[in-house]
Amino acid sequence: MAMNFKKYNIFIRYANMATQLFVGLGITLWLGKWLDEKLAREKPLLTWIFPMFYLIGYLVKLIKDTNKK
Repeated sequence: MAMNFKKYNIFIRYANMATQLFVGLGITLWLGKWLDEKLAREKPLLTWIFPMFYLIGYLVKLIKDTNKK
């Protein structure tokens, strides 16, 4: 029983991380696109920058969370 619980616990943990990643990317893409349109920018600079910073921050968090020292 304990091993079965551990198996589902790991699944839930990784499913949660994937959900956070995709929701965060969706929000940053939407926000960047909205701001680019609001500021009438010719090139979608914020649409590229916001998700890039989110991914960098998320990867740093992921490394810290999964590092077992």
